[in-house]
Amino acid sequence: MNMGELYIISAPSGAGKTSLVKQLVADIENLIVSVSHTTRFIRPGEVNGQDYFFVTPEQFNGLINCGELLEHAAVFGNYYGTAKHTVEENLQKGLDVILEIDWQGAQQIRTIRPQSRSIFILPPSTAILEQRLKNRGQDEDRVIALRMQEAVTEISHHGEFDYILVNDDFNRALTDLKSIIIANRLTRKRQTHNLKNLITALLSS
Repeated sequence: MNMGELYIISAPSGAGKTSLVKQLVADIENLIVSVSHTTRFIRPGEVNGQDYFFVTPEQFNGLINCGELLEHAAVFGNYYGTAKHTVEENLQKGLDVILEIDWQGAQQIRTIRPQSRSIFILPPSTAILEQRLKNRGQDEDRVIALRMQEAVTEISHHGEFDYILVNDDFNRALTDLKSIIIANRLTRKRQTHNLKNLITALLSS
């Protein structure tokens, strides 16, 4: 069985990353999103274990001290991290795994898994990004201003990623994401394994 591919998808808050990834995994088989741990409060409509594993700061520090996190970072005063064993188990099963993480986590993953593929999603403009943040209705104006400041930092790291796309139109951005996943599944390395019997039969005919 082929090992699954590990994908990093990053974007500034409000760029539409979560919505795109949710539809991406719904449309493509054997592609899953790793559920992160976080110390932030659960928001209305979120489900523990589905959107995030919501833990206390003490529990999060315990995961770090035990070496159970593949990566972790502080974002807007809260901590986020990815459980190592869950990712490894799914990759061993041949599943492709998406990590929705920021540039800090992406840097950590590249260090330990340089073969991972990374994708950065840009908003079409600063004005549209700010409007999307306001439309979410999740944050006060003060927090939105902080998110806009952090967006500049996040976007400044775009050059560290393998692929860059713009979410100016949801369907077009989704098609771009699908193209990346499908193209990587058609590489010689993966297809030589997947099509082993066919190739053997063609060569022996």
